[in-house]
Amino acid sequence: MVHVASGAVARRSPVGPTWPVPSVPWSGWTGYVCRVTVDQQEEVAVNRSGAIVTIRINRPEARNAMNVAVMAGIGFGLLHAESDEQVRAVVLTGTGDRAFCAGMDLRAFVEDDLTSGDDQKAGMEAFSVFIRGGFSTPVIGAANATAVAGGFELLMACDLIVASEDARFGIPEAKRGLFAAGGGVFLPRRIPLAIALELGMTGDMIDAGRASELGLVNRVVPRGDVLRTAVELAERIAANGPLGVQATRRLMRAAASMTDEELWALQSEIQPGVFASEDAKEGARAFVEKRAPVWTGR
Repeated sequence: MVHVASGAVARRSPVGPTWPVPSVPWSGWTGYVCRVTVDQQEEVAVNRSGAIVTIRINRPEARNAMNVAVMAGIGFGLLHAESDEQVRAVVLTGTGDRAFCAGMDLRAFVEDDLTSGDDQKAGMEAFSVFIRGGFSTPVIGAANATAVAGGFELLMACDLIVASEDARFGIPEAKRGLFAAGGGVFLPRRIPLAIALELGMTGDMIDAGRASELGLVNRVVPRGDVLRTAVELAERIAANGPLGVQATRRLMRAAASMTDEELWALQSEIQPGVFASEDAKEGARAFVEKRAPVWTGR
């Protein structure tokens, strides 16, 4: 039996999100954000420390493969992060040293067990919004180990990626008679088309070093340093003005699919809300007064 202990109300930002965000009742922080369990096994754990929320897939025995509970749990965690104005960044990681995420749970696929229940629908909707880039909170993927198929696609949905030096990546769906639905969208936007086509059609893997050469990951570090490095990167982002970060993220992510004319129009749409904000004035005052700014997200 699936049990979800969770709740959130999605906030709206002057600079995003760009997709409708589902909401569920807010119950406040209670030492964790949400826990999704199946038969008493915690599938996803979401914790907050200061301005950073960490979402951890907890199915090491299944190489952190995604079933409905995992996808809903990630979605609920992101909803909580999006709902709290004190949260500035999210870190997404996996448990263990075998995989960040092995993609879709093929056992659940074979058993036709990928249908969400009523208590999971909001989380599943939020997961879909995240994959499509609809949340305004920056997300850093902490690839503690290998990410393949849907796990690699999940990682590429993140804004930044920190990878273990022994991690490997790939979209081997073609080897199973499938195709990389999300990977076919993400990968050609992040690396040269010829390389994306090779990976997609052969199903071959690349290591973290090659991924770094291609500009696919931001940091390659020893396995034991992955989460710490990702959190440190999140904290550096969290130290900046949240509206400025959200505006930058939205504009840059849009650049992959918009014309110059469309991008300038989007920039003109976003700019007034940021430049007229309380945070913009606070940033200038803090600079003049030689002190650290106190951001409000307004």
